[in-house]
Amino acid sequence: MIHQASPIIGDEEIAAVTAVMRSGMLAQGAEVAAFEDEFATAFDAGAAAAVNNGTTALVVALQAAGLEPGDEVIVPSFTFAATANAVALLGAVPVFADIDPDTYCIDPDDVAALVTDRTRAVIPVHLYGHMAPMQALRPIATDHELILIEDAAQAHGARRNGLPVGALSDLSAYSFYPTKNMTTGEGGMITGHEAALIERVRLLRNHGMAQRYHHDIIGSNGRMTDMAAAIGRVQLRKLPGWNDRRREIAAVYDLHLAGVVQTPRVADDTVHVYHQYTIRSVKRDSIVAACGEAGVGFGIYYPIPCHRQEAFRQYASRRELAVTDGAAAEVLSLPMRPDLTDTEIERVIDAVTKGAKS
Repeated sequence: MIHQASPIIGDEEIAAVTAVMRSGMLAQGAEVAAFEDEFATAFDAGAAAAVNNGTTALVVALQAAGLEPGDEVIVPSFTFAATANAVALLGAVPVFADIDPDTYCIDPDDVAALVTDRTRAVIPVHLYGHMAPMQALRPIATDHELILIEDAAQAHGARRNGLPVGALSDLSAYSFYPTKNMTTGEGGMITGHEAALIERVRLLRNHGMAQRYHHDIIGSNGRMTDMAAAIGRVQLRKLPGWNDRRREIAAVYDLHLAGVVQTPRVADDTVHVYHQYTIRSVKRDSIVAACGEAGVGFGIYYPIPCHRQEAFRQYASRRELAVTDGAAAEVLSLPMRPDLTDTEIERVIDAVTKGAKS
């Protein structure tokens, strides 16, 4: 079976975790601090604060930015539910926007049309590893005095128009779930350029404490373990090479699948990191069947958009999200891992081609 995604854990990661376990400092220690510094440097961020998962990163970022119950937050419907969950968990209202048909990222024109006097924030998602149009979203946020928080869970190392993730937003939230471009097992990171915001993030993730047993604000436990940070430090060093390999694999897929299915479209001056290689076809069911027969894994991200989920029924409006619904019916993500062999890539291409032509 060719797995669609899986973590790559080697001897270096195992040795790093072993060293932490022998040290006796297991949580929010020197490894976490070093990981934060190295991550901020790697992604041109002013500062970084590690947390225990990507959803916590979104929730804490929104809390730090001052989101209050009843505030409206514009999010894409075509995303994993965590984006909207983070908003709803704080008593705010997710407002679902449609997407660009080429990149599947949030449509800035739709965002502008959805702004009301209750809108407080916008969360663009860099879906599949392709950055959202931040240069179009930043003026909208500025004009309406909105918080701009990037959901960068799938975009470790992505760039657009020469700018990295986080360059034009208030805060950015990353995930290190096992199938992401880099992992810590579970974990998350919040980056930003404003020192006061990052300091508030650090208080919120640690029960409001900057000094032990001195609680400056109400917070919770969102701390990262040193074992997770140790894995992350190793993976961060490997990430550029892994992302390069993802692009190499994508180029091979592009070459052989163009004209067979709709291959990923990449905006001009964009560095895609291919968290997913997502094709589109009206023959999706046939392709899925062919992949199953050939032992080729696949994923559908996402078959049911947020605005059609039972959990968000109270927030869904009657407006149509035609591009989102169309994408949900036709997208399919193929195996995309840096350790794919040329033989495996060929099997994937053969299965997709067979399914698309059946």
